[in-house]
Amino acid sequence: MRRTLPLALAATAVAAAAVSGASAASPDMRTATPDSLHWGPCPQKAESQRAESHDAEAPRLECATLDVPLDYRNPDGRQIEIAVSRLASKDLSKRRGVLLTNPGGPGGPGLDYPALLAGAGLPKDVLDSYDVIGFDPRGVGRSTPVTCDLTPQQQARGNFPPYAHSAADVAKEAPYARAIAEQCATSRTAWMLPYTTTANTARDMDRMRAALGEAKASYLGSSYGSYLGAVYATLFPEGGDRIVLDSNMGPGGYDLANFRLLGRGMEDRFPDFAAYAAAHPEHGLGTTPKQVTAKFFELAKRLDAEPVDGIDGTLFRGLTFDRLYVDGLMPKLAEEWQALDKGRPLPTPPPPVSENLLASHFYVTCGDSRWPGKVRDYQRNAAIDRLKYPMLGGTTGNIKPCAYWPKNRVEPPQQIGDRGPSNVLMVQNERDPGTPLAGAMKLRRAFGDRATMVTADQGGHGVYPFSRNTCANNAVTAFLTNGQRPADDLACAAEPTE
Repeated sequence: MRRTLPLALAATAVAAAAVSGASAASPDMRTATPDSLHWGPCPQKAESQRAESHDAEAPRLECATLDVPLDYRNPDGRQIEIAVSRLASKDLSKRRGVLLTNPGGPGGPGLDYPALLAGAGLPKDVLDSYDVIGFDPRGVGRSTPVTCDLTPQQQARGNFPPYAHSAADVAKEAPYARAIAEQCATSRTAWMLPYTTTANTARDMDRMRAALGEAKASYLGSSYGSYLGAVYATLFPEGGDRIVLDSNMGPGGYDLANFRLLGRGMEDRFPDFAAYAAAHPEHGLGTTPKQVTAKFFELAKRLDAEPVDGIDGTLFRGLTFDRLYVDGLMPKLAEEWQALDKGRPLPTPPPPVSENLLASHFYVTCGDSRWPGKVRDYQRNAAIDRLKYPMLGGTTGNIKPCAYWPKNRVEPPQQIGDRGPSNVLMVQNERDPGTPLAGAMKLRRAFGDRATMVTADQGGHGVYPFSRNTCANNAVTAFLTNGQRPADDLACAAEPTE
């Protein structure tokens, strides 16, 4: 049986109405007066995949639930429950409002994210300035979770299709993709299928803002959370205070173009690992970056033909891509390559991925945008991407369940534009595998004068507050605490990592 893909790949890795504000498809949310949130203890385990969630701030985290409409076109109809958390400011004299947060996905829970941010070094000035708010998005974790009734074998496949070496490989994958789509469409939570979208999650966020008693809400979102923040800033331009988008998707969110762009992200980032492995010849992967790159293709080809302990070429490519998210994982990746090169099992098998994470990922990615429905389109994509991005392009060009998704969408894809206040700060690593700079630049252009962008000359996924680039981190802190953004787009130079 194939081993489970790592979390970053399961939900990247891996993500609505083009209405005027929110009024065309739903009543103006700012007139809604939901009940206030009633805070109490959080669940013993706020369902997060992050081991570092056991943090000193976790005991201070408070939790509540909020009822929101399933369908905002019918606000008095069926309601669903959203789980919300709060890390309250300790200094009321400095508190200026609330900071909504999202760690990414789609499919990732965020209930414990405020504590994670605090533990990762979110500056005291920011913690004093805001009540930091987390939540599990609709369909995720403790917020009316969805399912596709995936079997253990299907969970082990993750959401990355196999590497397609030929048109025949794409045709072979198509029945599996169709089966997953049909399972989601006939599952016991299929009634949520048309409404589990980024636009509706943004509407849920504005309900949170109102329930918190705030006229405006600031926001900090990373990865898919950048797209969620962009949609919130578009649907509710007057409801946003200071909007920080970190590790940015393109303006289409987790659509087909973004998924294919992951091949570009792998090519952007891999030279950093090749340089690391070449500088550490004890791993036996080569003494030059060119040799390490050749080893990648050699191992992938060998594992395609003969997997080692369930790790085939697709999983090897995916495992490598996943580890490239964090500089600190490069030694681990080199050890894993070394083990596979010698025909040994991985030192630590990849952890299992929850069924809900995979299911909610499918619900959102396939519900947010239109994907081609013909196999030949993906055969062409895979052929193009194998040539452009040979490391990962055969996978990112292959067919996914979105090709067979039900057509009963209730609104068109959201369009990100430049209408609204100039209150968006984008922050981005130059060599980000999961949200490549090329996609971030498209979002920057879509926002026009609404946004300023800070880029950091470093690799990896996620900048604030996790990276060590003080130039980029200080720019975000200044914006969140005193509203100051760089006058123009800012390029931060590389800084020592030691």
